[in-house]
Amino acid sequence: MTFIRPVLLFSSALALSAVAAAAEIRIAHVYGKTGPFEAYAEQSHNGLMMGLEFATDGTMMVNGEPIVVIEKDTQLDPARGRALLEEAYGDDEVALAVGPVSSGVALAMLPVAEDYEKILIVEPAVADSITGSNWNRYIFRTGRNSSQDAVANAIALGAPGVKIATLAQDYAFGRDGVAAFREALAGTGADLVHEEYVPSDTTDFTAAAERIFTAMKDMDGDKRLFLIWAGGGNPMGKINAMEPERFGIEIATGGNILAALAAYKDLPGMEGATYYYYDIPDNPVNDWLVQEHQARFGTPPDFFTAGGMAAGIAVVEALRAAGTSETDALIDAMEGMEWETPKGTMRFRAEDHQALQSMYHFKVRVDPDVDWAIPDLVRELGIDDLPVPVRN
Repeated sequence: MTFIRPVLLFSSALALSAVAAAAEIRIAHVYGKTGPFEAYAEQSHNGLMMGLEFATDGTMMVNGEPIVVIEKDTQLDPARGRALLEEAYGDDEVALAVGPVSSGVALAMLPVAEDYEKILIVEPAVADSITGSNWNRYIFRTGRNSSQDAVANAIALGAPGVKIATLAQDYAFGRDGVAAFREALAGTGADLVHEEYVPSDTTDFTAAAERIFTAMKDMDGDKRLFLIWAGGGNPMGKINAMEPERFGIEIATGGNILAALAAYKDLPGMEGATYYYYDIPDNPVNDWLVQEHQARFGTPPDFFTAGGMAAGIAVVEALRAAGTSETDALIDAMEGMEWETPKGTMRFRAEDHQALQSMYHFKVRVDPDVDWAIPDLVRELGIDDLPVPVRN
């Protein structure tokens, strides 16, 4: 008996250790950590971790259990994104997942959430079809969708007699964005008169721009070329160098990350609508984010940092409200859930789990002492100002 007791104690300790290890909430961040959208991905991950920290008062615990974040790099490959999400749900046994960056990757991942009956919080992929025609009940999105971008920019740019052409990337993000923008313009009196789509890796926009100029040059009234673009290529700078003002055409676009806003300095007075700029929202969550991000990284928080933080806070608030990481309880807690973010209050719409949120009508101001153009606030467009359609 003297030899059995230590063995029993050791076995009990192992069992307790296994229980303790199991008593954690695992979250997968499945996102394009490497590839053309690397800058977006880094912001999104930093924001996610800061959101989890903020919402847990620095403890990284909720409901008495530690939160563990597992990172997986899709490399912007839809098939890889799908496989990694399967791995996260199956092998890693995560409670839920967040991501990805690319709309194309997101669309490949949506059926996996349904197959495994586990939640995927989409952040920051934008295509309408994610919470539209390809949606299922396990999908929630904290990021804005194409319709939110479109409605906000239609309010900022549309007016009777205005003629608008679009240039967009030829995949879900661009095509969904233009479709939503076309629909949103219908109530403004403006006309969408020409559409151009080019591959995402386009660097020479000459042919597309010339087709737009030809289509619009003889039209009367205010004329604008609205760009829907993500990533590199710099279509705005290159088309602006072609002097569209020769034909009375003004360039317009939505907001972007700080690095991209540097190109906006060539277009003082340009108007549009943006998802986030660190100096616009006035609330305690954004105050904390701006202060902490500046202290930790030496820069203000950017576009996708705010989105990642909104997702991280949503995760904690949902787990706290549900009292468990069980999927059906989380869905019940999240449908209609309101929570505070760097952009103010967000709300998951029950019908499609899209986060309703503010957008910001801006006008570009140039300060020679600032490396990027400053999108000064013209008007905050709140949840009630944005008639975002349900598309599923």
